[in-house]
Amino acid sequence: MGRYLTLAACQMGPIPKHASRRETVERLVCMLENAAKAGAELVVFPEMGLTTFFPRWLIEDDLEIESYFESSFPSSDTEPLFAAARKLRLGFALSYCERADEGNEKRRFNTMSLVSAEGEIIGRYRKIHVPGTETVEPGFTPHLERRYFLPGDLGFPVFSYRGIGIGLAICNDRRWPETYRMLALNGADIVLLGYNTPFFLEEAPEMAHLRMFHNHLPMQAGAYQNALWVAAAAKAGVEEGQFLIGGSCIIAPSGEMAALAQSLGDEMIVHRADLDFVQLCRKANFDFDRYRRPDQYRSIGERRAALARPI
Repeated sequence: MGRYLTLAACQMGPIPKHASRRETVERLVCMLENAAKAGAELVVFPEMGLTTFFPRWLIEDDLEIESYFESSFPSSDTEPLFAAARKLRLGFALSYCERADEGNEKRRFNTMSLVSAEGEIIGRYRKIHVPGTETVEPGFTPHLERRYFLPGDLGFPVFSYRGIGIGLAICNDRRWPETYRMLALNGADIVLLGYNTPFFLEEAPEMAHLRMFHNHLPMQAGAYQNALWVAAAAKAGVEEGQFLIGGSCIIAPSGEMAALAQSLGDEMIVHRADLDFVQLCRKANFDFDRYRRPDQYRSIGERRAALARPI
């Protein structure tokens, strides 16, 4: 008998700015129910799955900024999702905007929590690779995450779900190979990932045709090079005037696409992940203990950027 875990990635269509938490949570509950009907055992939702992607705007009003953040999770508005998880006996991972103030210091993070089938929080991850800028820069698509969020401070933890190592990642994290390597080294067999990605970038219009390719490429490479299952859920469609690419997927440890979303709206994809395949891929391709040479990689941890070469 092999080991399996049925994964579902629940893509979401646009969340309008005017949508209430309760309205959005109702959509999440509906998708969770559909995932349960499809036999899923663990679900991942997109980045900022409770609100519109507000970092596309320069917001000066602190009260408006606060309206996008959760001071507690679950809250009265999000508790129905936890209740549904308990009823359906189905775990999930959801990204949201976390307010974690300490004294007089405002601390805001782009956060994902992993919730058990009993409706209890197993663990939490805070996005480490925060992209964008602090202010609007001419010629660049407005992306102000660095204005609203601190870089994550929890490292790359791995949590046990039914005895399986689960790692979490958020959006831009998927583009960095260190994310998958750190999670693999920390014992992950599965990475759950949520993202929001615009189709068009003002700073690089000539690469618009590569956006979906560049979306999937690092996730497939990360899955293959670390022998991990990757389940990634996107926000998709035209949200407040910005076209989000979608492309939610489930990727095997071989780097192959196991499931791929076909729409730009609410859509659930599901796949029965073979966990023994993880070990086969590691044995065949990436036996870390036998072949890795961390003594030769020290500059990866010690240096942020490439050395300047003499002209």
